[in-house]
Amino acid sequence: MRRLINQRPGRGERLALGMLPFIVLLALYVFASQLRLAENPDDKLLPSLSSMAERVVDYAVTEDVRSGRRLLWSDTWASVKRLGSALAISSVAALVLALAIGVVPRIRALLSPLLATVSMIPPLAVLPILFIVLGLEEAAKIALIVIGVLPAMARSLALHVAELPEEQIVKAQTLGASTWQVALRVVLPQTLPRLIDALRISMGAAWLFLIAAEAIASTEGLGYRIFLVRRFLAMDVILPYVAWITLLAVMADVLLRRLRAAAFLWAEPPR
Repeated sequence: MRRLINQRPGRGERLALGMLPFIVLLALYVFASQLRLAENPDDKLLPSLSSMAERVVDYAVTEDVRSGRRLLWSDTWASVKRLGSALAISSVAALVLALAIGVVPRIRALLSPLLATVSMIPPLAVLPILFIVLGLEEAAKIALIVIGVLPAMARSLALHVAELPEEQIVKAQTLGASTWQVALRVVLPQTLPRLIDALRISMGAAWLFLIAAEAIASTEGLGYRIFLVRRFLAMDVILPYVAWITLLAVMADVLLRRLRAAAFLWAEPPR
């Protein structure tokens, strides 16, 4: 008899096991919703799947009377645009900082304490400051996400650079490589896979800061819509929006994972 630790599920079994928790949670929700609606047909806490589907159609297909837009897609575009801009800025800045800190000792001594200190600042605590300094437009929302994810990404990448074998740096210098060549031809290629990993890890926090910024000061966006309809206890809108945000995050994670596997096959762990 094989031990459990040595029993590996096949592809079909892995898919079935992965779907099982979602099916169970959905069944529990439907059961609880039916119980509450049987007692009170006007209950808003756990709306039925049919009512949520109707609201999704209203927001995704029907044009809004006031704006003339399909609200789900306009909100999605506004949020994704902010999130994408912030993550692009954070990625470039984190990569530059990590290379500088990891390769040049003087820059490490100069910036490492500052980066460690900034990473401890609660980003939501500086949100009022951002709104005062940058106003209520896009810049403040993007800046909040950057402040929230950049320090952690930069520290993670810098630690990875510091863990690279010293022999690689020594051999490159022995062959005549300058500091720039060491950074760009030795360190950078080995840091890019970790950058994708850092992006995947930061995705949840980035969405959190985005929703917080949109909830406080915005006129469109997924977070704005959720906090707008909460005053009406519109759970049939809130729950689909939350599910849609989760789906967007999962799709982004899958795309990043596949990008890493396709572009950096040599860095993939053995299966």
